[in-house]
Amino acid sequence: MIYLDTSVALAYLLTEDRTLPDSIWQELLVSSRLLEYEIWNRIHAHGLAHSHGDEVRALIGRVALIELAPPVLARALEPFPIAVRTLDALHLSAIEFLRSRRQMVKLATYDKKMLAGARALGIPIYES
Repeated sequence: MIYLDTSVALAYLLTEDRTLPDSIWQELLVSSRLLEYEIWNRIHAHGLAHSHGDEVRALIGRVALIELAPPVLARALEPFPIAVRTLDALHLSAIEFLRSRRQMVKLATYDKKMLAGARALGIPIYES
């Protein structure tokens, strides 16, 4: 199972130069419900809803979204081994929630701060 960070989803949707192997899109993808809000926020900010809307909906439809339920939010209230940003804390808490239920999950991210937070927690990283 691959936890899809917003940085990877946006790079894919906006056809940035940095990409992971196409095989990632064949994996079981999971993310926090935040993914949906973060993607749409950036798409709207760049005025791309008409040109990219269908592709955004298709991508979000392929990802199993973890709700920000009390157990996920409770973990975000606890300290992290290193300082993390608020949304990163919520994403990392969603991963920790999955891991607490014995799910094997790797994080796919381009975000250096998210990567550092994940490594500090011992979360495996999806690498190409």
